[in-house]
Amino acid sequence: MKLAFKNLLFIFLLISNHVHAQQSFLLAGQSNAVGHGDSRKSNLNVCINAYEYDVLLDSIKLLKDPAGQKWKSLETTNKGGTMLPSFAKALNGLTQEKVVVLMAARGGSSCSKNAELDNYGTWDTSGKLFTDAVEKTNKAINKSGILLTGIIWMQGERDANAINDGKETGEAFKASLESLIKRFKNRYGKRLPFFIVQTGYQSGRPKAGNDIVREIQAAVAKKMKRVYVAYEDTNLFFERNWMKDNVHYNQDGLNDIGEKVAKYVYKCLAK
Repeated sequence: MKLAFKNLLFIFLLISNHVHAQQSFLLAGQSNAVGHGDSRKSNLNVCINAYEYDVLLDSIKLLKDPAGQKWKSLETTNKGGTMLPSFAKALNGLTQEKVVVLMAARGGSSCSKNAELDNYGTWDTSGKLFTDAVEKTNKAINKSGILLTGIIWMQGERDANAINDGKETGEAFKASLESLIKRFKNRYGKRLPFFIVQTGYQSGRPKAGNDIVREIQAAVAKKMKRVYVAYEDTNLFFERNWMKDNVHYNQDGLNDIGEKVAKYVYKCLAK
């Protein structure tokens, strides 16, 4: 009887350690989440313990840019680079755990329906992006057997432009961001961490709208439980020559985001 109990305890510990040794993250948002960097530089961070869920193949594959898939309302990087290889390699180096990532993003997408532009979509309840992101995430969970560890959110430029143009208010953006976070947490658990990469600046556009977005992102993180600003320095990217064009981060910037977000996530989850 004692031997049987010991065997059951050993199996339980083995399963527990196996589950703990795997993490899964969703990267969501707009074009800087999709990634417009250089895959030749991002793929220098390819890690043998980092994987991506491919919704078109319904499979878990080695993570390598270009990441993401064009599926329903969601986009892929095409030939570009993302922050994902840098993030996964850095996190694996800290935890020694397998990392599975997936992307659900669309360039030009808004958080608030007031800021929606043409057919770029919105994360508001009136749009399809949230529903498609949830469907893809659920497929990833079913295939990998790993529950979602956290969400990395990179979005805000579209809403900043709408604020500058007088089509959206800061209050409307705040309400939409809080609503989005609550919807994700309702799906995947109230304790699910939500990591925000603060929005940077755009050349040729007033900084005012972007500053409002950044302030609201920080305020929402301070207000809501297990919501964090994991990266702040995007407002310095023009000074550091880390911009590819007027709005998109180059690979140096994306790699810095990935590495530092991983370090933040590690410290946060270790508490």
